[in-house]
Amino acid sequence: MQIHIRNLLKALWLLVVVFYVGTCLGKTPGEVEQGAVLRDATLRGLNGPDRQLLQYRGKPLLINVWASWCGPCRMEMGSLERLAWQSQSKDFQLIGISTDDSEPAARAYLKRANATINHYIDRALEMENMLGAERLPLTVLVDSKGRVLGKFYGAREWDSAEAQQWIAGLLRKAKP
Repeated sequence: MQIHIRNLLKALWLLVVVFYVGTCLGKTPGEVEQGAVLRDATLRGLNGPDRQLLQYRGKPLLINVWASWCGPCRMEMGSLERLAWQSQSKDFQLIGISTDDSEPAARAYLKRANATINHYIDRALEMENMLGAERLPLTVLVDSKGRVLGKFYGAREWDSAEAQQWIAGLLRKAKP
């Protein structure tokens, strides 16, 4: 009986170690860390033309990574639209990146949501991996030179005072 309990405890300890290491090292392939500069990528337009990520340089950029099947992503979509239309958002650009496998599903969701901000699809996982979107939704704030200032995992009311303070605070810290 004692041998079984000892083996069970060893196995449990091993699971804890594996989980901890996996969590600490659980980065997506090619993930750009906070403080580093995003590489260029071709963005395939869902509700507008294709663009290069580099074309967004010159002004800070808020990137929201989502999927049509993701409930929390759908919950925050309206607040992103409202944020894009508020006068404060003139200080930065805002885009969405869908990780949907189905382009028609992503387009249909954008149509139902009356999306007006530019959205792109990431079928090759290039942006998902670069941004570190191992879970959704993910929102990444990038400065005017393409440097990652901050990442926020989970749904948020992006037009709330709290969210706007997060954005403004990171942009303030980034100024030379």
